[in-house]
Amino acid sequence: MRFLAGIARLICAVNLIVGKTFAWLALAIVVVCFTVVVQRYLFATSYVWMQDLYIWLNGAMFTAVAGFALLRDDHVRVDIFYRPAKMKTRALTDLIGVFLFLLPFTWIVYVYSMPFVQRAWSYQEASANVGGMPGLYILKSFIIAFAALIALQGVAMIIRSILILSGNAELVPKSIQYNPDRIAADHPEGAV
Repeated sequence: MRFLAGIARLICAVNLIVGKTFAWLALAIVVVCFTVVVQRYLFATSYVWMQDLYIWLNGAMFTAVAGFALLRDDHVRVDIFYRPAKMKTRALTDLIGVFLFLLPFTWIVYVYSMPFVQRAWSYQEASANVGGMPGLYILKSFIIAFAALIALQGVAMIIRSILILSGNAELVPKSIQYNPDRIAADHPEGAV
């Protein structure tokens, strides 16, 4: 069981690093968007590649931080039943949910996006706009990263559920422990 806890800890560390790193793209998006607006309205000039850049940064950020959001339990959930439930009930709910919904979803995203991403890499796809950014194929690769990071975090959730249901809750890594106080503090208006 300690081995499983170590795997969950490693997965959470990966999503934590990726999430905190890519969250900084939000600042870059604001700076680039602000620059585009200032250039357009104050200097009557515009660069298509800069317009592509803030849209692409937005896409990269949101796909890369999805696993981090799942780690932090920041995704949308109607938890009128989940939040007040006992820890074992939540663990069972997560276990079933990950197997029935999360992992099949990530598999479908992976299977259907892989040919799309491979085709983009085969001819090193760039922006469709004249004067746009090169390297669209790199951005499209974030779809695969999205599926992988979400699936990995799903595996960490499975491990958490197994540890709790087997009576080894003390082995659950701190980063993925159930914390109803954090949920209440982050969402004082009620169920989210």
